[in-house]
Amino acid sequence: MATQTKKRDYDLLGESGRTAVETGLAAAQWYHTDIPRKEMKALMQRSDAPAIRDTVIWLGSMLVLAGLGIYFWGSWIAVPFFLAYGVLYGSASDSRWHECGHGTAFKTRWMNDVVYQIACFMIMRNPVTWRWSHTRHHTDTVIVGRDPEIAVMRPPDLLRLILNFFGILDVWHAVVDMLRNAFGVISAAEKTFIPEMEQPKAIRIARIWLAIYIATIAAAIAMGSILPLMLIGLPRLYGAWHHVLTGLLQHGGLADNVIDHRLNSRTVYMNPISRFIYWNMNYHVEHHMFPMVPYHALPRLHAMIKHDLPAPNASIWSGYREMIPAFLRQLRNEDYFLRRELPATARPYREEFHNELAPAAQ
Repeated sequence: MATQTKKRDYDLLGESGRTAVETGLAAAQWYHTDIPRKEMKALMQRSDAPAIRDTVIWLGSMLVLAGLGIYFWGSWIAVPFFLAYGVLYGSASDSRWHECGHGTAFKTRWMNDVVYQIACFMIMRNPVTWRWSHTRHHTDTVIVGRDPEIAVMRPPDLLRLILNFFGILDVWHAVVDMLRNAFGVISAAEKTFIPEMEQPKAIRIARIWLAIYIATIAAAIAMGSILPLMLIGLPRLYGAWHHVLTGLLQHGGLADNVIDHRLNSRTVYMNPISRFIYWNMNYHVEHHMFPMVPYHALPRLHAMIKHDLPAPNASIWSGYREMIPAFLRQLRNEDYFLRRELPATARPYREEFHNELAPAAQ
């Protein structure tokens, strides 16, 4: 069985990142399924209507659930309202910052910007830092030492994954980063992807956020109740489970250091509620191939190119049935990955760099 001669170094300033740059793996030309120009132009057409509708439902539902939770506060009846509120706060915000960060959710730019800022606050991701972080994620998707958003490193830290279903480690790191930025410090890793001219914005936003959290904590102390924190802050913990549940499926257990999204990304069919919370990011191979296609057009894109993609997982449960055993095997052999079979109608995988840097363990 082939093995790597060097361990993966996920540090953005480390050896794996330098090797990726030197070999041309970083910022490489990715494989794309061929789509006629006219059809792609139609898919990329932006519209305010779907995102306005979904945003009104999202924020309107949060207001109703928060109102009912406050009304029944002190009673067990409040629990389901806060649980639902938490998912819309701590999970639906994940897909909203993502799509609005791409600038594709709405046609109108300021609408994208407003929802992006709101969602970033809820998910506790600095809107400046994460805009540039996510740009790198798309340029160098799951390229070790280059992609700052690799959710599951090899060998996988299973305890960390479990804790993050409750947002524990993510929130801890988010608070540390917010405090560091608020005191004017941009880390060396952040400097690798945030342009210098943008760094003061990250600091200013961190200071605004810190002031909001201080005011919320002060209100809770003054009221002698955690109710203010149940509305701002704590939902990022108790409502995180859905975005982690769906997010791990994006790339978990699949190949790294490749330049074909069919090898490193996963499409999963999901129920309508999860698709609303996730804003169609379950079509993840399609999104990475064509990131400028709006979320509401991804089902159409999927129908057009599925002949060239691995078969989607039939459900969230189906995805976990293949992913969890892969994680367990990676504990013993970090080079192991799941290789999704292509249909007979598909073009072969593009994996030149994979053979050089990360031999497959079948």
